[in-house]
Amino acid sequence: MSAGLNLERDVNPSQPTTEKTLADFDPVKKPKRNKFAFACATLASMASILLGYDIGVMSGAKDYIQIDLKLSDTQVGLLVGTLNWYSLVGSAAAGVTSDRIGRRYTIVVAGALFFAGALLMGFSTNYAFLMVARFVAGIGVGFALMIAPVYTTEISPASCRGFLASFPEVFINVGILLGYVSNYAFSKLPTNLGWRIMLGVGAIPSVFLALVVIGMPESPRWLVMQGRLGDARKVLDKTSDTKEESQQRLSEIKEAAGIPQDCNDDAVRVQKKSHGEGVWKELFIHPTRPVRHILLCGIGIHFFQQASGIDAVVLYSTNIFEKAGITSSNDKLLATVAVGFTKTVFILVATLLLDRIGRRPLLLSSVGGMVLSLATLGFGLTIIDHSHEKLPWAVALSIAMVLAFVAFFSIGMGPIAGVYCTEIFPLRLRAQGTGMGVAVNRVTSGVISTTFIMLYKAISIGGAFFLFAGIATVAWVFFFTCFPETRGRTLEDMEMLFGNFFSWRSALKDGKKEEEVHGGNDGQIQMGTKA
Repeated sequence: MSAGLNLERDVNPSQPTTEKTLADFDPVKKPKRNKFAFACATLASMASILLGYDIGVMSGAKDYIQIDLKLSDTQVGLLVGTLNWYSLVGSAAAGVTSDRIGRRYTIVVAGALFFAGALLMGFSTNYAFLMVARFVAGIGVGFALMIAPVYTTEISPASCRGFLASFPEVFINVGILLGYVSNYAFSKLPTNLGWRIMLGVGAIPSVFLALVVIGMPESPRWLVMQGRLGDARKVLDKTSDTKEESQQRLSEIKEAAGIPQDCNDDAVRVQKKSHGEGVWKELFIHPTRPVRHILLCGIGIHFFQQASGIDAVVLYSTNIFEKAGITSSNDKLLATVAVGFTKTVFILVATLLLDRIGRRPLLLSSVGGMVLSLATLGFGLTIIDHSHEKLPWAVALSIAMVLAFVAFFSIGMGPIAGVYCTEIFPLRLRAQGTGMGVAVNRVTSGVISTTFIMLYKAISIGGAFFLFAGIATVAWVFFFTCFPETRGRTLEDMEMLFGNFFSWRSALKDGKKEEEVHGGNDGQIQMGTKA
């Protein structure tokens, strides 16, 4: 039976029966995708290019920097990995900044910081100067990582929130691909000039980002928190699929912000708290069961996204390909471009599937594929490591598994971490909760990217990927047991899904039964409706 078909049951014989026409039984047409919300999400998500470009370009530039500045492996690891530690400062500051000055201008701050950092890296004369430049750029990356998914999630209608909220991850992958292409394009220049241009070119997207923000509206949820209901209503009218949805979204945001529903003035007085007051206490000291469950899921998905080794593969892809038997610098850089292209293609596929088949199926399928590809990559690299002659089949297997791993990652784990974390936190906790998720993400990434060279020298390159496969297996069990599906839910009713941890399925079934009981009291029989 078609979704949304309602058969009216006449509960009062004295009332006339409403005649039906064939048009009444036509399938409900899906609203067209909101072009304005699409444009806003695209522009905001461009902030994520900053991180992606840095990851991609550093993958190749580090080899030239090591030769030019005569660095040790430990210094290279610190150079590559510490940007993630520095970005913690940015992500922590971005939560408070976005609550004070708004989501939109926080994106401008991110672009300005990365612009300064990219220029400083391009003009670096020694290792110490380069590390200072990495610190400035890292703060900008932290701002971008936190604010892009928050803004995109808050601007998006529920019908395509997964699609639009995955855009930050899409642009991270675009940035990675651009970084790989930059490596290849400037690799023929003199060593002391090539890596500086590779890094300095990163200032270009940050300038473009700051300019396009002028055409973006502010987040409607932030506007309501400031008491600017009239401005929020205008933004919601433009970014919702229907007028009714706009009114519903505004009503839910007002409820979450503690504003009475009968208050419809364009500007209202909202009780001002010091920004972040009580939020950290509610998150960590006196959390409710739903908040505790949300926090576990939000931090857990960001931890496992990085602990499963994605940055090790992306940042050290030239090292991995060298271990697999590719010795030519040109061939190694071309292979990294293939990695970037694969990631970008599959992240685009993921954007089309998030709102069609849901978060859970994509996430579990993605992580399952990652386990298989990581284990097979570990096997291939171990065979190569213990062989005294070149084995073409093992080389081909290892390269294929690198591409398979980034493909499986990009179709689920990559985009869903940002989408899921930003949509599950309630409005009052969203900025700080998302900031905490990003902080855990960056700490884990920093540990992996800083220590990967030491790790594979200690337990072999194959052993490192067997370790990542084991971590990904634990992640799959965690996601299967603790993560409820959020597709189609409004941001304001997320807390209803959480609070039961491992028994969330039974709680969800009980909630559906209650809805059916209450829904049946109005004399209507609903058939084929979606959960």
